Order: sequence, then structure tokens, then C-alpha cells
Amino acid sequence: MRLQKYMAECGVASRRKCEEIINQGRVKVNGTVVTAQGVQIDPETDAIEVDGQMIAVQEQKIYIMLNKPKGVITSVSDQFGRKSVLDLIDCPYRLFPVGRLDYDTEGLLLLTNDGEFAYRMTHPGHMVEKCYVAKVKGIPNQAALERLRFGVEIEGKKTAPAKAEWENEAVVLTIHEGRNRQVRKMLETVGHPVQELKRVSVGNLLLGNLPVGQWRYLNQNELELLR
Repeated sequence: MRLQKYMAECGVASRRKCEEIINQGRVKVNGTVVTAQGVQIDPETDAIEVDGQMIAVQEQKIYIMLNKPKGVITSVSDQFGRKSVLDLIDCPYRLFPVGRLDYDTEGLLLLTNDGEFAYRMTHPGHMVEKCYVAKVKGIPNQAALERLRFGVEIEGKKTAPAKAEWENEAVVLTIHEGRNRQVRKMLETVGHPVQELKRVSVGNLLLGNLPVGQWRYLNQNELELLR
């Protein structure tokens, strides 16, 4: 089995994030630091350490929905001591966020210890839609909305086609990419900087009336919708 796949199955992070962790020299196989990608390991006989801790596959897979507040980082830890989304969740399992919401954005965030699930939810090839409601400066006209729908250029690369509507004094924007601060950059590009931003759905999963800062486990029906 490939090292990054095994790490994901152990709940370390998604496969892509596990590849970054390997590159950073944070992984040992049988006591030796490994930085190459695609290393094959035998889970039955090899000892795998991440940041000095042995890892093993967690039999119980956990799936959580959090209504992330503003002012909380989407990370397992923070060098500056800021509050993390994991500080809001009382769960005995090692979890990690599925994708990211930036510091000033609130709304639906998934957390899990299932690396393959996280991979399916975040890889662009799986085209999982994420819907955001943005309070913006000004009122975008149809030309601005059309630009968002057909894609705008951000840092030299055009965004994929999106859904964009003006509803209840806000832009409702649905994308399937996950570039850094993408929604904010898209709206700034069309002349309407974001003042408040909230993610309200991932795939067919809706945030609903879950209060800000609260979390709950996903049920089987919701997991089936996401899969």
C-alpha cells in the first residue's frame, strides 16, 4: 500500500495533505525519515510515525458537520495559538477538516478521520459543489453575475463556470473548485468585495438551522447523499 494512502486511512489527513506532510519530512517508516512520494509499505509489518507518534488504522469512521464561526482557523493546530475548529468539537477520535474555510468565513465545514472520504469531497475531479452566501459591497448587475458564471481570471488562471444569483440582498455563488479564498477573490474581481461570507451547503448536504459554533454527527442518509 502507498504510504500516503495508509496515512489517510489512519485519519492523519486527506491523501493530498498527507503528501505535503511527507514532503515536509514529518514521516518515518521503521525509524527512517521518508520524503519521497509513492513509497510502498506493509501495514502489517512496517512501523509508521507522523510527528513522532505511531499511527494505525482507526476502525470507527467519524463524520461531523460544524457550523464554523468567524475568528476560528480551519486547521488541526496553529503556531500563533489561535482557536482551531477542533477546539469546538468534543470527540475522542483524531479528526481533521475536509477542505478549508478561511478565518473570516463561517458556515458548513465537514470533519472526519476518513482520508478517502475527504479526498472524494475535495478533489476537483469529483466536482463536489459548495454553495456560499456573500454580503458584498454594492449591488452586482447582470453583467457581473454573468462574468462569475462563465469564470473570471484569478492570479493568471480562469475559474471554472459557476452558478451565481442575486437573492435576498446577497450573492449566492456555487463553485466546485477549492482554490485559496476563491469566492472572495472572484467577487473582488467583478468589483464587489465581500463583507460577510457563509458556506451553506456541500454537495447535497445543507447547513440548515445548526447554530453557529455547534456541531453534530452526520447520519447515514446524509453520508449517502454526499457519496
